[in-house]
Amino acid sequence: MAKVNFTAQRVADHSCPDGKPQAFLWDQKASGLGVRVTRNGARAYIYQGKLDGQTIRVTIGDPKDWAIEKARGEARRLQILIDAGTDPREHAAQQKATREAKRTEAERQMVTFGDAWDVYLAERRPKWSERHYQDHVQHASAGGEPRKRGKGVTVAGPLAQLRPLKLSELTGSNIAAVIESEAAERPTMTALSFRLYRGFVRWANDTDAYRGVIPDDTYQTRKVRDAVPKVEAKAGDVLQREQLQAWFGAVRAIENPVINAYLQALLITGARREEMAALRWTDVDFRWNSLVIRDKVEGVRTIPLTPYLATLLFNLKRINETPPPRKIGSDDEPDWQPSPWVFWSKTAADGKLAEPRLAHNQALAAAGLPHVSLHGLRRSFGTLAEWVECPIGVVAQIQGHKPSAIAEKHYRRRPLDLLRVWHTKIEAWMLGEADIEFEPAKKGEEKLSTAA
Repeated sequence: MAKVNFTAQRVADHSCPDGKPQAFLWDQKASGLGVRVTRNGARAYIYQGKLDGQTIRVTIGDPKDWAIEKARGEARRLQILIDAGTDPREHAAQQKATREAKRTEAERQMVTFGDAWDVYLAERRPKWSERHYQDHVQHASAGGEPRKRGKGVTVAGPLAQLRPLKLSELTGSNIAAVIESEAAERPTMTALSFRLYRGFVRWANDTDAYRGVIPDDTYQTRKVRDAVPKVEAKAGDVLQREQLQAWFGAVRAIENPVINAYLQALLITGARREEMAALRWTDVDFRWNSLVIRDKVEGVRTIPLTPYLATLLFNLKRINETPPPRKIGSDDEPDWQPSPWVFWSKTAADGKLAEPRLAHNQALAAAGLPHVSLHGLRRSFGTLAEWVECPIGVVAQIQGHKPSAIAEKHYRRRPLDLLRVWHTKIEAWMLGEADIEFEPAKKGEEKLSTAA
């Protein structure tokens, strides 16, 4: 292999003979350094050496970009690697992988809580109920959006302060400061935000893209635990046995049949207010006396449709499916369809009942009863069910609570008929205490009314 002393002119004049795919010119001063020219005129400095008896060739670069001395220096570096028993190609691949790892790590360190939180919500949404998903959205929302109900704009959630922070900045001190700043005004919501945040951190630590970025002390330090508000069971906010007659009397006197039935349904089923408001007619089965509830915890649950509640809903169905009267002198068919919602509203943006609290508060005032929230009606169901000695597991299953004991969690799978036995007892006891005369339809009458 003839060698020459590389000069700029010699490198520029080297060409590929006709009939050959490529030709090489080798340098005298640097071992393994050559110039390769292909038949189409492409020119490049290359290094060629032997490792374990195999020829190794590495492209250095275009002579336009590489000065001769610089190319010789690169060839000597590659020769040193060969002499040390290292394949330059493997060495280059390792260096590239190291650079990519550093770049990836730098990008991981730049990810903000807001970016990762949005990925978390998108990934986990199929596993959650819609209500649980909306809780996550609300608690990290920046606010400032027009309210869906009422005037003004929405308020930022407790986790909104974290959105611009990098994941690496979610230290225990920063988290404790955010909790303390939010807990004074809204302790209950802040406590829930902390639980949502804790779930996010656990997900991040199980996700390759974020594993190890969030500091270990982000929620486990004593300072953070001490800052989280202690949310205790709300005192009161429950109907007592002796108040049922006054409550039912005032609620049944509400002129709006939708709100009238909705409030009674909350107490009779113990459902969450959003679950009941989201009930569709496709969720109501009058034939088999069941309701399908869009559950906050499990996603969906089926509960009994008790006799008295069935009559309330059947009356709503009749009203809902009755078209409005046609205008006198108009031959056009009215553009009308029955509502898909059980508890519909003509004024709500989404067509379903949104704000029944005013009517409920007015009914409480008319009955001379202390304030009871809509969630208090759910609490009342669980409390009043004890009067009929209903098993706590039955109450929990009807209300959609998670099982609280090993036996309940793994060994109790109560069929709907068994739930119906106890749920019907609870409803009948409530009606008896409220002095409401109600005679459940007999089986033959049920079939007749269902067929009608």
